Amino acid sequence: MGAETEGTGGSGLDRLASVNLNLLVPLLALLEERSVTRAAERVGLSQPAMSHALTRMRRMLGDDLVVRQGTGVTLTPRALELLGPLRSALQQTARVVNFPSFDPATDQRVITVAMTNSTAFVIGPRLMRQVAERAPHAVLRLRTIAVPSEATFSDQGVDVVLMSEGHFSPYPRERLYDDRCVVVASADTPPEASALDLLTTQPHIVVDTERRVFPYSVLEDKGIPYRVGQFSSDYLLVPFLVARAGGVALLRHRVAVTMRTLADLRIEEFPFPLPGLGIDMVWNPRLSDQYFVEWLRTLLFDAARPL
Repeated sequence: MGAETEGTGGSGLDRLASVNLNLLVPLLALLEERSVTRAAERVGLSQPAMSHALTRMRRMLGDDLVVRQGTGVTLTPRALELLGPLRSALQQTARVVNFPSFDPATDQRVITVAMTNSTAFVIGPRLMRQVAERAPHAVLRLRTIAVPSEATFSDQGVDVVLMSEGHFSPYPRERLYDDRCVVVASADTPPEASALDLLTTQPHIVVDTERRVFPYSVLEDKGIPYRVGQFSSDYLLVPFLVARAGGVALLRHRVAVTMRTLADLRIEEFPFPLPGLGIDMVWNPRLSDQYFVEWLRTLLFDAARPL
């Protein structure tokens, strides 16, 4: 569609005639994938062709777009600014030219869901099975995050974030499943010991973090004595250590139940009232393909239904 540099006269729309719009689809793939190889596979180009397209994109936009950083690739500030508007514009264009609506039987898109590793531990396998059965040509990408931020949506091409109800989001949210905090202990602890007995007599395995781990603040506010015997930087390692090495820990109920299928674990209710720890769905506000959103929403609910 002509040269890649803008003309000097006419309106913005007039100058589009001098821009190679065919570069915009591979450009979006590159910005979302942050990899020439993966972007080429996504849009059906060879790697040399994608590299050539990147050179033309850089010339067209007057920016490097992606730069090598260590062993990976990062986006330039200009590329980060482009990501959201470009994705929205191409989705609108697809509707204007009346492309068929989302068809899970044939769609080959990458479906990206962000969540903590503990949420992935609980729902990830069910979600994988659902996608494989209902969208056999699509690819599911699970992105694990610690705390969601605006960058989770704008920088990483995420379709939906699964986040704890305790985390703030400026976007609308909908409950996927409920959860709560429980006490987990080794199966060989005295069976007559109550949850409070376990908390006060067994050494605690605690997630190693700079902030006070919830709900230890509840124990401290009530003057309940406890002793930390070990720290772990990996949340999912905690119940495994408890099951194999003894002690006690505070854990999400869904994680504890899932871990109990892999290791012998005792689960007791926390002895004091606590707020919920439900998991909510927060959709990428730039995602405008409502057919796809409704399909993925239904799929997520179906994956969470057995919980």
